[in-house]
Amino acid sequence: MENKEAGMGIIVKTITRLTIGLIFIYGIYVSLHGHMRPGGGFAGGLIIALSFIHVLLAFGKDVALKKLNQTFLLSLMALAAAVVLLILISRPANLIILSLCDIAICFTVGAGLFIIFLALALIKKDGA
Repeated sequence: MENKEAGMGIIVKTITRLTIGLIFIYGIYVSLHGHMRPGGGFAGGLIIALSFIHVLLAFGKDVALKKLNQTFLLSLMALAAAVVLLILISRPANLIILSLCDIAICFTVGAGLFIIFLALALIKKDGA
């Protein structure tokens, strides 16, 4: 008997529904506290990207594409990269600007890694 639902089984999908918000919030926490503790924008972005990848693996690429628009992710990544460049050019002098830089790096890394993973998932085995 063939399972018509994409993704993994009901246990993985249920665990994903329960943990996805916690993983995402932890990624934001790591990003926002990176200037005082280990972590920062890159580590937080990695955690946020992993939360999106978790959805992709559990529910399949069709559900992930419905929930996460590629155009939105590319726009977010470009905007965050522009903010990082502007902050680096202006030579940050205080803690607020450094925190904004961490947030922008978080969005850049998170969106970029998820887009790379999504592109790899969409490539078919025959190269088409």
